[in-house]
Amino acid sequence: MNPVEIIKKKRNGEILSDDEINYFISHYVKGKIPDYQKSALLMTIYFRGLNDAETLGFVKAFINSGERVNLSHINKPKIDKHSTGGVGDKTSIILAPLIACFDVVVPMMSGRGLGHTGGTLDKLESIPGFNVHLTIPEFVANLEKLNVSMIGQSDTLTPADKKIYALRDVTATVENVGLITASITSKKIAEGSEGIVYDVK
Repeated sequence: MNPVEIIKKKRNGEILSDDEINYFISHYVKGKIPDYQKSALLMTIYFRGLNDAETLGFVKAFINSGERVNLSHINKPKIDKHSTGGVGDKTSIILAPLIACFDVVVPMMSGRGLGHTGGTLDKLESIPGFNVHLTIPEFVANLEKLNVSMIGQSDTLTPADKKIYALRDVTATVENVGLITASITSKKIAEGSEGIVYDVK
């Protein structure tokens, strides 16, 4: 496959196949497709949008770029929440431990701020000594013991989304429903959640 042809196809308003999405994402993560070509694809997606099938294709490609956390041995509901956020939004920091008190497991992989807002990770890292860079075994151990654990993305959990998330922030391509949906959903599935509660402001 040719990255330029994939960019051109989306630029012309055509639908990308799962194979084309997987090719572009996997080669970008491996460093075989440069930032400028990924940026070009992001901008075409920003203007042309993604249909449901393409959005699902991005979700699967993001998940398959790394590991998935297996929480099947924990016999409790595993639910995460995602907030659309905002400058003063601290819902996740308050809600996650509260829900964990009701014997619900809350695996939470959070992101950094996009645009001018600070993300949950940025807020957590303002707490002296708070570590969001846990290994998967440490993350799982916290969930087993405390019912809640908050981590950031890593080079092993949805690394494709981590790279693209940062690129969207500096290429003015944040505000796209398909890319937002793929980013959120892939993280929640990869972390082992069985359900998601959306807090839409």
